Amino acid sequence: MKVAFGIKAHSGWAALVAVGMGDGGHLVVDRRRIELVEDEWAKQPYHAAEDLKPDAARDVVKRGIEAAHRIAVREMRGAVKREQERDNEVTACAVLVGNPMPEWSVEEILAVHFRMHKAEGVLFREALARAAEACGLRLVAIPERLLTKHATSALGVPVSGLVRKTATLGKSVGPPWGRDQKDAALAALIALQGRSK
Repeated sequence: MKVAFGIKAHSGWAALVAVGMGDGGHLVVDRRRIELVEDEWAKQPYHAAEDLKPDAARDVVKRGIEAAHRIAVREMRGAVKREQERDNEVTACAVLVGNPMPEWSVEEILAVHFRMHKAEGVLFREALARAAEACGLRLVAIPERLLTKHATSALGVPVSGLVRKTATLGKSVGPPWGRDQKDAALAALIALQGRSK
């Protein structure tokens, strides 16, 4: 079966939902939380560097970013392997993304608290997007705030139809099936269609 991943990232973890197309329509073949950090401080590397001297701050941020990217690749490879073991082919990975961030230096980010939050939000989304590409998956980057618009266009159904579809998918796998899983499932459905508008 051809399947697609949908991923919604948070600081240090992400919700992953894999959706495929079976004889009876779309179905969830996997749903899990993937951890993207090994050390607690790495969930917020910019915050961890906030009170450090410039060289030490840059080093902490660099180590946090490198760890996030390494772990994201490891987790993505594990997810792909699980699907291969089920005789499924992962055709794409949709990652919900935010607004792009200016090319700020570490010092510029650490100077404004809001920027630290923005940088940490971008960090894990970017790590997952790069991991998908590193695993040879077609990346579908979907702006999170436009998810519903993209889904109605790609799937050709109104918002009420999307609500019913995600509810049906959720009933088939049981809890947890909250906003993270619903959004990730919609993203996976878009990726499975092979396009994002």
